Amino acid sequence: MNLSVTFPILRGSIRHLMTRSSQTCRCRATWNRNYSFYRDEVKSPRAVVNPDISKIRNIGIMAHIDAGKTTTTERMLYYSGYTRALGDVDDGDTVTDYMAQERERGITIQSAAVTFDWKEHRINLIDTPGHVDFTLEVERALRVLDGAVAVFDASAGVEAQTMTVWRQAEKHKIPCVCFLNKMDKPAASLSYSLESIKTKLKANPVLLQMPIGSGKSFSGLVDLITRQKMTWQGSSLTYDGRAFETAILQPSDDPDVLEAVSEARTTLIEQVADLDDGFAELLLGQYSENFDAVPAGKLQEAVRRVTLARKGVPVLCGSSLKNKGVQPLLDAITAYLPAPNERNHGLVRWYKDDLCALAFKVVHDKQRGPLVFVRIYSGSMKAQSAVHNINRNGTERMSRLLLPFADQHIEIPSLSAGNIALTVGLKQTVTGDTIVSSKASAAAAVRRAEKEAESKSSSHRESSSLALAGVEVPEPVFFCSIEPPTLAKQADLEHALNCLQREDPSLKVRTDPDSGQTILCGMGELHIEIIHDRIKREYNIETHLGPLQVAYRETILQSASATDMLDRTLGDKRHVVTVELAVHAQMEESSTSCDVTFEEEVKTHLPADVKEAVENGVQSAYLQGPVLGFPVQGVKTVIQHVSLESGTSAAMVSACVSRCMLKALKLAGGQVLEPVMALEVTVGEEYLSTVLADLAQRRGTVCDIQSRQENKVLLATVPLAEMMGYSTALRTLTSGNATFSLELSSYEPMNTQDQNILLNKMAGLA
Repeated sequence: MNLSVTFPILRGSIRHLMTRSSQTCRCRATWNRNYSFYRDEVKSPRAVVNPDISKIRNIGIMAHIDAGKTTTTERMLYYSGYTRALGDVDDGDTVTDYMAQERERGITIQSAAVTFDWKEHRINLIDTPGHVDFTLEVERALRVLDGAVAVFDASAGVEAQTMTVWRQAEKHKIPCVCFLNKMDKPAASLSYSLESIKTKLKANPVLLQMPIGSGKSFSGLVDLITRQKMTWQGSSLTYDGRAFETAILQPSDDPDVLEAVSEARTTLIEQVADLDDGFAELLLGQYSENFDAVPAGKLQEAVRRVTLARKGVPVLCGSSLKNKGVQPLLDAITAYLPAPNERNHGLVRWYKDDLCALAFKVVHDKQRGPLVFVRIYSGSMKAQSAVHNINRNGTERMSRLLLPFADQHIEIPSLSAGNIALTVGLKQTVTGDTIVSSKASAAAAVRRAEKEAESKSSSHRESSSLALAGVEVPEPVFFCSIEPPTLAKQADLEHALNCLQREDPSLKVRTDPDSGQTILCGMGELHIEIIHDRIKREYNIETHLGPLQVAYRETILQSASATDMLDRTLGDKRHVVTVELAVHAQMEESSTSCDVTFEEEVKTHLPADVKEAVENGVQSAYLQGPVLGFPVQGVKTVIQHVSLESGTSAAMVSACVSRCMLKALKLAGGQVLEPVMALEVTVGEEYLSTVLADLAQRRGTVCDIQSRQENKVLLATVPLAEMMGYSTALRTLTSGNATFSLELSSYEPMNTQDQNILLNKMAGLA
């Protein structure tokens, strides 16, 4: 029912009616919330509740660097009774940051999964990194989660990486809850944070709490739904935030607080009525005389519907480091984020009660071998059982099943649908593989899909392969050579790199065809530095890294045609192929792919195996451009003619096509494309001119300069080649008073002068 049409006049008058009625209903009871389940002893993950699927929550914590993700996770584990003491990122003793590199740097590098319970709900939580170099960790976590908590620094609002992770959550259609952390900072601003969520994320923030006090005087919250005031009175270093007072707001309370809460609650009810037709109908029907009398339960249900429909995002606030506001956040996770059975997972319905799971992460354990993280969508998983991998078309035996708790894993006999598990023994499975109970189970699911497709008289694409969508892996932007200390260590290095590649699909390893060197390709300076450090620590190999280089791309400037003939005799067989093709520059600026098409006459007369060989030849030619040998993008190839004598092998067809492609690409004129990064620098106004002058020397283009509290936020685009060592340079220029973040924006054509300088440099002439 569309209330914006049915009640055009009444909806417009909601604010007026609510303002009048908001002061007429206030309860006068005071009570303390009972958290008696806190014990001196620590709960074991073995004792975690195993409830109905409706009481399971699979959530991720996502945010910009240093917003407080890991600290928030640490408080959740402590308040739920699973840790004895509060860990600190600066001290390097948190549960989820367990790698040596994470503890030294105070950052999250690998996503870590923990399982705990909160008020009869089982929460499977993944703490994700905030650094752009590890964006794949966020991507693969969000791929298997049902909800997310976006953490914000209340003094900074939406930052660069916040927008990146938000886009990833939007892509997977994940409902979110926002947590404005660091409310105790002097510059914390509720209004600024809400405005930045609206303008930068294009989201509808639904404020559920009002902070009591600001900056150092921040002492608690008021729940706008129930009008409960929660205060954390402790200020000593030993205060852990477990005990806090809860009381219903009284008329005798601070008049400013009462007025602010009354206005905010009015806005909340009005906003929810706008977003949820069912709630608006309830208001205008049963509570038309007094909107403020609507029960808290009804309002909470409406907020849940709005959240699940992704029409709005609940906003809560607190300070994780000061142990304030985390328990209400846990309550909000269970109240507003979806259970696994409330999410539509597409292909899973064909498996019914049979096992269907997705492998989303692999880690290597020295004792157990590869450990594979899986999200179970249907059926159940049991230890000591065989499973079928659809992507690899093979069956493997799973020796053990573990419950993840950061790096401390608990062995369990079985696990039901809706949960996240860790498996031992799956040696072939990699990130993005679909796991089912057996080949027969997969075949039965395909039959069900085909049967429904026939009944609907439509061709179902999903019926041909019932594999779940995998994880999108971003292309690397940096590369460098890596060499072992001695030739004897080469095999060990190859083994280490194979293990690390399996763990981290964004790491690519290739061999340079000219020099024979091993080339490491990664997402950034920090990414490659961490990989280098891990090889040294975990595999005891002192490797040498060559200088970091930028992963350029190439394209063509115009169309060109070429013909080539290959006539070769191998043994007693003669192979003869003639190929004619044309290459065209794709005009769309955003085009990053390369296509291959066949003229109609060629398409109809060419056998399928020859056609495949031609396509393979074209794709291999795309890997090495005509200027510097970098991969080609934005090119369309049209196959105009292919003829071959009988007995000619597919490999010869591919070789001839590749050679012909190289001719055509050279004739079309090569153009080097360089990666251009979106740069965000937060700096004090006194250093702004210095930073701008430095960017001008780096071929940077300033897009915008915004104000954020007392600082300036500089948005610019800069070629990646000019950003080597920028972290050190910026620290020097601003005396350590600036922060920055980089993210790949696009590949742009280099001007002739810069391209010539690059060509001379690559040729060793500069």
